[in-house]
Amino acid sequence: MNSKRSAIPCTGTLFEQSEYERRQYRVLEAVERAGFDALLVTAQSHLRYLTGYSGTGAYFGPFPLILAPGREPTFVVRKFDEENVRAFSCIDEIVPYTHGYEFRTVCGDVLRRLKLHNKRIGMELGCWSLAPADVAALRDELPDLKIADASRLVASVAAVKSEVEIQALHEAAIITDLAIGIFHRSLREGATEAEVFAAIRSGVETAGGELSAGLNLAFGERLLLPHARPVSYPMEMNNAAFIELSATVKDYCAPVCRSAVLGRHQSLETLHKVAEEAIEAAVEAIKPGTTTGAVSATIRRVVERGARPEALRSRTGYQIGVYWSDRGDLSIEPTGDDVIEVDMSFHMPIILFDEEGYQIGCSETVLVTRQGAKILSKTPHTLYRA
Repeated sequence: MNSKRSAIPCTGTLFEQSEYERRQYRVLEAVERAGFDALLVTAQSHLRYLTGYSGTGAYFGPFPLILAPGREPTFVVRKFDEENVRAFSCIDEIVPYTHGYEFRTVCGDVLRRLKLHNKRIGMELGCWSLAPADVAALRDELPDLKIADASRLVASVAAVKSEVEIQALHEAAIITDLAIGIFHRSLREGATEAEVFAAIRSGVETAGGELSAGLNLAFGERLLLPHARPVSYPMEMNNAAFIELSATVKDYCAPVCRSAVLGRHQSLETLHKVAEEAIEAAVEAIKPGTTTGAVSATIRRVVERGARPEALRSRTGYQIGVYWSDRGDLSIEPTGDDVIEVDMSFHMPIILFDEEGYQIGCSETVLVTRQGAKILSKTPHTLYRA
């Protein structure tokens, strides 16, 4: 690794160099299987997975990591962020550009130097951090370039976790359970969403943990709002509460959804029982060799039997790991044909809506083993009664 990186305090990659090299090797194998000559990786979570760098500077323009068999990985980045990339990534070959309009020429020059300017290149056309204008600019710069969609290539490789990734997931699940315990203990009449969140954050930080940015928390009438962020809204008797959160360890998340009732709320309690049954059916259905579509069908049969078909408004799971989720990830949804493998991990939220639009539900993050799905959380997914 570049000695300059280790000379800057509090920098470096989260995993050993060998782990990133293993990931890059597996992605290059997939590149060759797909018939590509190279891959331009631009999705933020994929950059983090393959290099250690968060990719956050890419709000300015694409930060493509160029991977090609027989060539050193090359990172094309904004000049302003170059030292960040050097400090937090495992990549030594870094080529900067200063202004947005220079991306096309600098990236084009790199592809020419690597003799890839007229080859078949996979690009993440369906992911974040790559705009149609970016693709058009490269086409104009390199008219002989053959661009193919590779949006799911890195995701399919990253779906299968290594030992160090699995360890990070387990550690994240422990802290997530701690956070849920604080959520349960904080529920009382008059407590606001913001106060409960503050207690959760304080408890997690005191324990040396960190929460992911993707937190949803809602009480009472605000259960009408999916993906609600906590505000100064109080809990009242005979109201329900819903939370979705995860701790993060080395950027790896193990989220859960949990629900609670202060007093009684018969209709939402009944609906939550259906969500519990659906989660349990899903855990039973997830096995190596099963498709994501088959798992989705199992879950939906339970929901259709116990509630209105319209109660389920979304997919019922997705691969989880580095960061929370990204476009192009494996998804547990109808017609899904991805085959589930050992050491894959999934977050499976079963969030149901009653006839008025109030949400309730639960979820689990699971690791696929040879025997089936292993739930990482130790906190029951049954409804908590405060």
